[in-house]
Amino acid sequence: MLPLETLGAFFAAALVMSLAPGPDNIFVLTQSALYGFRAGIVTTLGLITGLCGHTAAVALGIAALFQTSEVAFTLLKCVGAAYLLYLAWLSWRSGASHASLHHTDFPGYGALYRRGVIMNITNPKVTLFFLAFLPQFARPALGHLPLQIISLGVLFQIATLLVFGAVAYLGGWLAQWFNNSIRGQLILNRITACIFIALALALVFASR
Repeated sequence: MLPLETLGAFFAAALVMSLAPGPDNIFVLTQSALYGFRAGIVTTLGLITGLCGHTAAVALGIAALFQTSEVAFTLLKCVGAAYLLYLAWLSWRSGASHASLHHTDFPGYGALYRRGVIMNITNPKVTLFFLAFLPQFARPALGHLPLQIISLGVLFQIATLLVFGAVAYLGGWLAQWFNNSIRGQLILNRITACIFIALALALVFASR
C-alpha cells in the first residue's frame, strides 16, 4: 500500500494533468456541446475505459514496446489519426445534412462510448505518458509494482472523471443554446470537424 502522502500528491498531479487542454477534454467538450451533458459523461466513461487499457499496458510492461519500437508507435498513431478523420467526416456531414432540422443527428450513447474508448486507446502518446508518469510515484521497496501501478491508474481515472465531468457540464450548458439554433448547430458541427482534423494532424506528426 502506497503512503497516503504519495497518493495525495499523485491525485493532485492527476487533477492538474486532466485540467490541461488536450485531445480528450476537448473531445468531451465538443460531444457534450453537440448532444448534451449525458453524452459528455458517456464519452468520458469511454475515455476512462481507454485509460484502463493504458494502465494495464504499463503494469504488464507492454507500454515499453511503443517506447522502443518506431513501427508499433507509428502504426497505432496512424490508426488513431484515421479514426479522428472519420469522426471529422461524420461531424461535417452531420452539419451539412441536418442544418435544416431542429436537432443534431444523435449517434446514440453506445456509439459515443465506443468513440471515447477508441480515441483514447489508439493514442500511443497516452501510453508513453503513463509509462513516464505512473512509475514516478511507485515504490519498488513496497513490492507488488504492477498492483501499485494499477492503483495509481485508478486514482488517475477518478481525477479524470471529476474534471471531465465538469467539462461535460459546461458543454451541456452550451448545448442548450446550440440546440435551439439551426445556425448554431451547423457552426458547432463544422468547428467540431475542424478540431478532429487538427487533432488527427497533431497525432500524425507526434514523435516518441
